[in-house]
Amino acid sequence: MNIGIVCYPTYGGSGVLATELGMALSHKGYNVHFITSHQPVRLDFLNPNLHFHEVFMEDYPLFHYQPYELALSSKLVEVVEKYELDLLHVHYAIPHAYAAYMAKQMLEQKGISIPIITTLHGTDITLVGSHPVYKTAVEFSINNSDVVTAVSESLRSDTLRLFNIYNKIEVIYNFIDFEMQKDWNDDDCIRETLAKSEEKIIAHVSNFRPVKRIEDVIKIFNKIQSKISAKLLMVGDGPEREKAERLAKKLGIKEKILFLGKSDEVRKILCFTDLFLLPSETESFGLAALEAMAARTPVISSNTGGLPEVNLDGKTGFLSDVGDVNEMAKNAIYILEEENRLNEFKDKALAFSKNFTIEKILPQYEELYDFVTN
Repeated sequence: MNIGIVCYPTYGGSGVLATELGMALSHKGYNVHFITSHQPVRLDFLNPNLHFHEVFMEDYPLFHYQPYELALSSKLVEVVEKYELDLLHVHYAIPHAYAAYMAKQMLEQKGISIPIITTLHGTDITLVGSHPVYKTAVEFSINNSDVVTAVSESLRSDTLRLFNIYNKIEVIYNFIDFEMQKDWNDDDCIRETLAKSEEKIIAHVSNFRPVKRIEDVIKIFNKIQSKISAKLLMVGDGPEREKAERLAKKLGIKEKILFLGKSDEVRKILCFTDLFLLPSETESFGLAALEAMAARTPVISSNTGGLPEVNLDGKTGFLSDVGDVNEMAKNAIYILEEENRLNEFKDKALAFSKNFTIEKILPQYEELYDFVTN
């Protein structure tokens, strides 16, 4: 089967999920074609079944903003024709599902039928898609997809609440490929490279957008370090980084925080980590939390969106209301202050993360592929 995957080629959860899904499919013998503006950050081309097709944007003075949807839909038509794709799996309603529908219409005029599977990831629905400017187009794209999936029950409910959807939405959770996880007990995982032996290591990984509440991460850590010797690893980059650095300096804790920027070694970083902070305004699923749990790291998070489906309160970590930094810090200290308790939370986090293995999730996508092509 020849599968086209359209995604954002970034460090965000949707790009990571789409890339690792494509790589897993290629290992099973599917020919997978990524059609994106840039090469996805985690894409490994050592497998001959993986292919990348760049969507080029021409500079033209008439356009203040380049019309990416037009370039993408034209590229989709070209790739579908040339490589005889059997289906398109697009991640994000805007602009990908919309562009895929336009490509489908163009292809039908050439006598080619191509089914579209749209996977909703969150901000395409809860932040961008619900805006009046985009709402009609998002509804249209979802309702005209052959199959629609969402990465959590919470996101499915939000989509049905915010839009007039008559298409069925199936929930297929995000996943972890444990084969790509490091052995967390190996010789590479040496804590002393980042912190003193007596320090607990706390981490946050995101794209540092306002929705991630980066300043809350700093505030929570400030309260933790006042009670427990600790170091904070801030992995990622984005518009809120400068504010976070200023706040850390103002609180006098900047020397206890490492801003590591964007990294392709998130899994290796997580092997050092004792606790993960994710106080987001909203998370459709919380893939960063799941990746931390798969690295045997408990999670302190907000209770918004799909996070309660991933982080079990009082077992794999704790959930708190958005913005309640006092309770988040209190729960973090509770986990960290007693070694046996910390190890118990770590074990439960790892155990629960195995409900989201690629071996359990991948067959659900394969069933959909068979459904739309038969």
